[in-house]
Parts: sequence; C-alpha cells; structure tokens
Amino acid sequence: MPPSSLKDRLAILESDLKSMPMRISAYEDLPFAIFQYLPNQEWELRKELDLLMTRLKEFGKQVYILPLSQLLQVALDKIQQKDKYEGLEALIVLEQQRGYLEAQRQMITYLSEPIWAPLWNVLAEVLLPLDPCGTITFLTGASALAPGLFQVSTLLNKMHNRTKVPTILFYPGSIEGTTGLRFMDLADRNALGNYRVKIYS
Repeated sequence: MPPSSLKDRLAILESDLKSMPMRISAYEDLPFAIFQYLPNQEWELRKELDLLMTRLKEFGKQVYILPLSQLLQVALDKIQQKDKYEGLEALIVLEQQRGYLEAQRQMITYLSEPIWAPLWNVLAEVLLPLDPCGTITFLTGASALAPGLFQVSTLLNKMHNRTKVPTILFYPGSIEGTTGLRFMDLADRNALGNYRVKIYS
C-alpha cells in the first residue's frame, strides 16, 4: 500500500487535534506526537501548516509555533547569562580555531549538562506560560539540530511530566519499519525506534 500523502496525514492529525479529548497521545505525562515528513517536503509542509493553523484557530484552538532554532537561541542566551565567556560567540571562536566537530561537541555539552542549559529544561520553561486547555504547540525546524547537536528521542524522553501542553514535533526524515525514524535521511544516523509517542507517518 503506498504511503499516505502529506495532506492526508495532516488531515488525520487535524482530526485528532480537534477530537475531545485529543487523540495525539495515550500518556497524560507526555502529551507529544511526532509528524514525520521527508526533508524535501519542507516547503510544502510550511504551506500546509499555515492552512492547518488557520483551521485550528477557527475551531477555537490557539497554535503556538516554536522553531527549534529559537529554542537553541534561548539556550545560548541562558548560557551567556551564566558565563559571559560562553555561548554563541565562544562557539564561533571555537569553530574557527578547532573546527566544526569541536564546536558541535561543545554545543552538545551546553544542551545536555545541568550546569548549562539542558534543552528539555529550556523547552519546559518556554511551554510553562501556555494554557494546556486551549493551546497546541507546533515544534518546527528540527533540522536546526542537524547533523548531531541533539537527539530528538532524548528531548522527548526527558519531557515526561514537564508539560501538559499538547505538542507536535515535525520531524524531517524517513520512516523505517513501523517506528524507526532516520533523522534528515542522514546515512550515518541509525533509525531510532524507541519513541513512546504517537508517530504520524
């Protein structure tokens, strides 16, 4: 059976978001779902998401778009507030002096270590003021985490009991099997299948 089109799968997602209660997740402590799309569908997805947001707003839902790049910027700002010698400018200097891989390793440390700005803490803080009864968050631009800044599976696993806001993470990559996801179709990335959340693929 051929895979469903992007529009068909967005229609299923829309129906689940409009249902009472929502059908995007079986877990109250992890109100997340993943919408998988191919990296070359990025522009089509953006156009369809604008239309979906309009329909959801007409239905009475507020949609909060949160690009992952914005989340990374918030994390870097927090790091620089903790130590003026760390953060974005320090990464730029590090890349110039020691190369991209070393800068990526430092960014991974920033986003993972409690002393800095763990990405899951940053996401929880950004979602905290939102009304979980009337707001849906779309996490977009996950390509900002490429090629290896942070694992999407780690972010979701760390969000247990951190928010009640229904959140859809739009995942650029391919599906393998029933739950295996290969991020950005990168050849050196294993297809991960340890997600607890619902996957629209």
